[in-house]
Amino acid sequence: NLSVEAQWYLFIGFLLGVLFPFISWTLDIIHRNIPLSFKGILMMHQTNPLHFIIDLAPLILLLVAFILAKKINKEQKIFKEDIQRRKEYVHKILAFTDEISKGNYEVQLNVEKDQLSSKLIVMRNSLKTSYIKESKRNWNIKGREIISSTLTKYNVLDELSYYVLSDIIKYTKLIQGAFYLYDEEKGTLKNIASYAYGRKKYLKQEIPIGIGLIGQVAFEKQYIYRKEIPEEYTTITSGILDDKKPGAILLVPLISDGKLRGVIELASVENEISRNIIEFVNGLGELIGQTIFNITINEKTVKLLKESRAMTAELQENEEELRQNAEEMQATQEELEKSNIDLETKIKEVENAQTKLNALLENASEVISIIDKDGIIQYESPASYNILGVDFKERVGHNLFDKLGKNKEIIEKLFNKVKHVSSKIEKVEFEYKKPNGDLIWLELTAINLIKNPAIAGIIFNTRDITQRKVAEEEQRKRGQMQSLSENSSDIIIRIDINAKFFYVNPTFTKYTGVLVDEALNKSIDEIQLPEGMASFFIKTLEEIKKNPQKKIVEFAIHIGGENRIMEIASIPEFDNNKKIESILFVAHDITEQKQIELEIKDKNKKINDSINYAKRIQNAILPDNNILKKYFDDSFMFYKPKDVVSGDFPWLFEKEDVVYIAAVDCTGHGVPGALLSFIGYFLLQNIVDHERELSASQVCDALHYGVRKTLRQDQEGANARDGMDIALCKYNKKTKVLEFSGAHRPLYLLRNKEIEIFKGDRKAIGGIPHKKKSEKDFTNYIIDIKKGDKIFFFSDGFPDQVGEETKKKYQAKKMRELILQHQNLKMIEYEEQFSKDFYTFKGEHKQIDDVLLMGIAF
Repeated sequence: NLSVEAQWYLFIGFLLGVLFPFISWTLDIIHRNIPLSFKGILMMHQTNPLHFIIDLAPLILLLVAFILAKKINKEQKIFKEDIQRRKEYVHKILAFTDEISKGNYEVQLNVEKDQLSSKLIVMRNSLKTSYIKESKRNWNIKGREIISSTLTKYNVLDELSYYVLSDIIKYTKLIQGAFYLYDEEKGTLKNIASYAYGRKKYLKQEIPIGIGLIGQVAFEKQYIYRKEIPEEYTTITSGILDDKKPGAILLVPLISDGKLRGVIELASVENEISRNIIEFVNGLGELIGQTIFNITINEKTVKLLKESRAMTAELQENEEELRQNAEEMQATQEELEKSNIDLETKIKEVENAQTKLNALLENASEVISIIDKDGIIQYESPASYNILGVDFKERVGHNLFDKLGKNKEIIEKLFNKVKHVSSKIEKVEFEYKKPNGDLIWLELTAINLIKNPAIAGIIFNTRDITQRKVAEEEQRKRGQMQSLSENSSDIIIRIDINAKFFYVNPTFTKYTGVLVDEALNKSIDEIQLPEGMASFFIKTLEEIKKNPQKKIVEFAIHIGGENRIMEIASIPEFDNNKKIESILFVAHDITEQKQIELEIKDKNKKINDSINYAKRIQNAILPDNNILKKYFDDSFMFYKPKDVVSGDFPWLFEKEDVVYIAAVDCTGHGVPGALLSFIGYFLLQNIVDHERELSASQVCDALHYGVRKTLRQDQEGANARDGMDIALCKYNKKTKVLEFSGAHRPLYLLRNKEIEIFKGDRKAIGGIPHKKKSEKDFTNYIIDIKKGDKIFFFSDGFPDQVGEETKKKYQAKKMRELILQHQNLKMIEYEEQFSKDFYTFKGEHKQIDDVLLMGIAF
């Protein structure tokens, strides 16, 4: 099983071996005139025995060549196996990333764990989390749009409740539910709609507040979610099931303006209702409650208006009767008094009706104003606060045109237009800014009723048309989308469920060579499409019929002698009955994008390799927790770089009985900060690694001037302002004396349940010197260390971290509070507390800087 190369070694070895006896025989035959025959060769070997040894040369060289060939063959086999393993590794990595790019976040990476695989898994998990969050958010938004659309379609509570309930159940895929309306006068909840298993159920119930789960929800105005349903649930007034328990139930109160309007009860045969569905339905409570309130108010308004008209007619009849029977009423005083009493009762009823009418006007969806011919507001309905954001009391008696801002010209023009024309209705629409800053659209309708003695003015009806404007804007955008489709550089195709084209844009012709008119109303197999495209459309059509979900795939198409890569989005479109009507295909040419992605991946790999190599170098030279504990038994180091490499770095140096230790924070983070950290690290090493012993402040001074010299900040025209902050300690193990000096960074000393702060100087290490101002040396603090003392020093990354909930910095004050709160802990326990507090406070908020915190107990 030798390779071709190894066989060549054997062949060459044999040839070289044969060459030796051939040369020795030839020389002997020529010089001694020995005949070339078997007898002559035999005589030659007898007279010169050396030929026997030379004759063995072919065998010896053949053996050497064989050994060498075996060794080469073995090395080649090992090399090939290594190449194969690497190919398999790369193939698995590519397959993994390809699955992720297709949206498969459940794919597993079956390779040995290393830095690349770990990072890829982290990337997959991050993408998966983002995808789930976005899906949930889109699901909630779509659901709210469906329910909002249903709420605007119906103005009768029986119809509204049924269709809202059925839409919620269908959208959340729960099994059944009930809709209860709150009767404020009776204090009960009345079942007005039930829905189960895709059909309407007819249940009529009235449940008092506080009785059963529904009554409890109404009383507490908080939703109830139950997974563990008690055996006696069938006896609880739930309104859904008779003799069978659901797996889980959800009861949500319908609230508006803090008042109960009703309750929705939902049930699932599964043992759990997802948190997303619970939040979705609970979020609908206020929206549905407000709609119920609006419909109730409208129904009351209609009812009261009818009653008011009936009362007015009745009063007119009574007045007529009084006039006709005046003589009788005068003759019979007793009967007159009785009639007066009846009349007063009727007047009281009218007053009550007027009170109700005022309440309706206050909650109406329009503002009614009466303005006299001079522009003074004589009357305005209370609804002005809800719509305009201004109390009607502040406007009545004032000029209409005061405080109108940019809308003054529009309203003046309308006012002047109707002022001289009686009974003609005029309208204007304009954008209005409420006092709280909200922008809304208003429709103002004006009619001149100055000659009407009951009105004696111009009536303005003002209503909010913001939703209508939004709808009109949506319609306009749809028209724009049609235009964009016709001029789009993407291929846009609509295919119905029978595989016929009923829309293609002009770009379709560019990529397929098929004219638009030739494709319309033709089936896929009736037109000549590029290779593979017809089968792609048919396959996708069948897949979406089975699973009506949006799909995005990449497809290669051969055009004009070159291959183009298209990203094709396949989107199902539904009719009003939620059945698939057609599929929209949007194909985008991503050939150049793919080429750029490959280039970027290659460049990113090279950059990441360089950064990772820098990280290995940085980790190799910097001290860690284990090294720190060699010098201080009870100590810790909480070190978390923001990026792969860090601008913060710990530094430690031992010299006889003295230990120097520092927390250094360089300008920036990542690669720039890491480069500066190397400068700081080696400058500190050179400064203290001499016979002369320096104080903590002298080390800071030397580092200060060393950084300036290294970065040439002391030269004319320098503009590099980079530098570093530092908290540096010098500890003598014999004398128990600690020296501290800092640049912008403090030292905390915990002693006798109190914290003493040693502030660093308000200047940085390095930087361009001030030409007209002399610099002071760094301050040197001397502390006699006592048993039980604890010190803490750190960079600014921890106190400057922004929290997810507060959106504010952690701050050094909170660090001091944590130190005092846990002052009896050992340093390793302190590290756990700081780490836990940091990650809890940060939450999902990104880390903003490198973090370095060190603590030592004596």
